[in-house]
Amino acid sequence: MNKEEKTTRIFTGSAIEAQPLINSLNEIGIYPIIRDDHQSGITSGFAIGVPGQIRVFIRTDELVVAQSIIDEHLNLLES
Repeated sequence: MNKEEKTTRIFTGSAIEAQPLINSLNEIGIYPIIRDDHQSGITSGFAIGVPGQIRVFIRTDELVVAQSIIDEHLNLLES
């Protein structure tokens, strides 16, 4: 990633809740960055973060295309 590319966090929650969002984004050619600080900490030898919680990021320039999918996913989680 060059200095001009920025990312935006679009979701924080469980991996199970995030998976349908990730799948929908993949279908339109957007491949999010998944951050699992707890799992990364365990791998490194120390535990940080919340177990089972991940953060999902996409490139900021992809946000316009992805916004309707993100909104739909969040609405489903709220209902």
